[in-house]
Amino acid sequence: MIIKVLGPGCANCLTLERRAREAVDALGLDATIEKVEDFPTIVGYGVLATPALVVDEKVVVSGRVPTTAGLRDLLSGRAA
Repeated sequence: MIIKVLGPGCANCLTLERRAREAVDALGLDATIEKVEDFPTIVGYGVLATPALVVDEKVVVSGRVPTTAGLRDLLSGRAA
């Protein structure tokens, strides 16, 4: 699983990255987490509001920071 955190590096972006890592660790997933700060790349995903989370090249969250529990639920459904 490849997870990308899209955003310019703001506090919400950093929080989303941290929570995504916590969720991955809690679930014991084999996942790579990448930070994408390049604006043209972010827009290429169709994201107009950051932070955003991309899982295996599909945008699953945009413009908000879910809780760690919410991310665990989201990621556990994709890992099945």
